[in-house]
Amino acid sequence: MSAGAAAEPVRDPGLQPERTRLAWRRTTLSGTVVAVLAVKTALQGGLSATGVMAGALACLLWLAFLTLAHHRIRTLTASPEPPALAPRQATATILITAALAVCGAALLF
Repeated sequence: MSAGAAAEPVRDPGLQPERTRLAWRRTTLSGTVVAVLAVKTALQGGLSATGVMAGALACLLWLAFLTLAHHRIRTLTASPEPPALAPRQATATILITAALAVCGAALLF
C-alpha cells in the first residue's frame, strides 16, 4: 500500500437494511388496504362495468407492487450489503403506487 492511498473505510450498515425491509412491508400493507377498499367500493353499489374494471385494475396493480416489493425484500435479506435499488425498478414502483392511488381515488367519486 502506498503512502498516498487512503484505506477504504469499512461500511457498517447497522439496521438500515432492516428498516428498509420493514418500510417495504408497510408500503405493501398500505397497498393491500387500498386494493381491498377499491374492490369493496366497486362492489358496494351494485355491479357496474366501470367499478369492476377499476377494482380489477387495483388488484392487478397491487399484485405488480407485491411482486416488486417481494423481490426487493429478498434482495435486502440476501446479503449484508444489498445493492441499490435499480432505477428501472424504482420507476416501476413509483408508477404503480401512483396508479393504485389514482384508481382508489377514482372509485370514491
